[in-house]
Amino acid sequence: MKRLLLALAGAPGLALAIPATPVMTLYQFNGPLDIPYYDADAFLRNGPASPAGTLSQGSSVIPCLVLKNGQPLADASGTPYVGFKLVVDSRTATPASVETFKQAVAERKALAVANHHCDGSVRHVIDVRKLYPMEKAPFFDPPPAPARRPARPDQGELDRIVKAFHDSPPCESANGDLTGRRSALARAWDQFSRANPGHWPARALEQARHLDYVMRTALFEGHLERGCNAYGACERNIIALSIRNRGKEGCTLGQGCGGPGDFEGVASKPSQYNIWDEYLTQVTGLTACFLRQDLSHAERYAKLQAMYEQSLPDVQRILFGDDADLREIFPGAALTDLKSLKHYYHAPAMGKCFPGHERAEYISGAVARKGRDFALIANTRIQVEERADGGYFFQDFIVTQKDDRDEITIVDNYPGFLIDARKIDLKPAARCVPYGIPAGCESGEPGRYRTTPAWLNSGKSLELRCHLKDRGENCQAPAVDQTVGVGGRCDTQMRPVAGVK
Repeated sequence: MKRLLLALAGAPGLALAIPATPVMTLYQFNGPLDIPYYDADAFLRNGPASPAGTLSQGSSVIPCLVLKNGQPLADASGTPYVGFKLVVDSRTATPASVETFKQAVAERKALAVANHHCDGSVRHVIDVRKLYPMEKAPFFDPPPAPARRPARPDQGELDRIVKAFHDSPPCESANGDLTGRRSALARAWDQFSRANPGHWPARALEQARHLDYVMRTALFEGHLERGCNAYGACERNIIALSIRNRGKEGCTLGQGCGGPGDFEGVASKPSQYNIWDEYLTQVTGLTACFLRQDLSHAERYAKLQAMYEQSLPDVQRILFGDDADLREIFPGAALTDLKSLKHYYHAPAMGKCFPGHERAEYISGAVARKGRDFALIANTRIQVEERADGGYFFQDFIVTQKDDRDEITIVDNYPGFLIDARKIDLKPAARCVPYGIPAGCESGEPGRYRTTPAWLNSGKSLELRCHLKDRGENCQAPAVDQTVGVGGRCDTQMRPVAGVK
């Protein structure tokens, strides 16, 4: 563990400086698109009673503290409602907004200030708990261009239809706006299907649409960095199997299934597969036309296309095949287990916890003070130090996630500042275990801890095996036949679970 002191820069004449507030993004998982903001003077009188307007999720702002009567505006619990200056409005964003966002992020990182006070031009405030320091820029596909490479060979009729959709104007239009991309993709498929009633059978168009949604979910729910290695491809098969079972073995509206075989509805339900959340569709490329032929020369798209090609045959059989297909794709597994698998646990992506650091605390929104200077501490972790005068001294608790561990750095970025004591509880995390796996697994010295969901131990943990052609993480290595296992009680990456009620 390292303890560092911020190098002072960018603030001439200041004896000590603190980091400027970062660019922050409006985000509320699976929440409404529009988030209200309030007139600062009205908030002082009545709190968050009457919105003055809204900003949409994915908009990025530079937050600051509005001072009234010498104190930052906050609700009764001490949660600050912060002023802001708009960086990117997600409702009107264009490809040019990508550079605007990146430049603002870099500028704020390099800036040190005396405090986080707003200037006199700021008139509105917003709930700081809806702001997160996200650094992913808005995502837009490049504009169409003549294809530089011959088209990849098709793998059957459904593959031809999916690729034709990705190369179509409706797909391009679905990603023109930054917001509403999930519903825009559905409208694009409607438009594409209406435009091709005689070119392909209606049943084939319907199946291709479901296949496209499931492939998107399997690719982006999985670990993209694994590329075309065998573990990553098997992981995608398991994700597709969970979708198949939710749409076929037990179709419920709560899991997105509108009727038997509704794989699209299941795969794109944000509460089930969170990559379909409004904000995440803005920054990941999930709804993009990544199979476009003219993009096959670009490294990112070439890799996605290779991963798609590798997984397509198995995923198609998982969705539309029979019991024999399932047995062949997942050899050695009991068919009853395969058909009851609807859940999996991706430990590295789950909630971080730190049992060796009892004074580590996640702060959703609080004010820290030093004399007449105030600082905003929002959606970040701190190391809580000694208590003094209604608050606590603290340091930044910075977590860097590596492949096998979380690296922790404690940084004294706010010397002399006291964070509001009302926002500190120092309660230990519940269900916090090494790597998110059960006791008794050999893991050596734990490199990270994760919280586990309540349902994890209510089903049967499975290790599923897949026999695949491994082409490496870059998808460019010669294909090598390999059998790989994913899951089981002690897999630190992914644990498929059957029979969860």
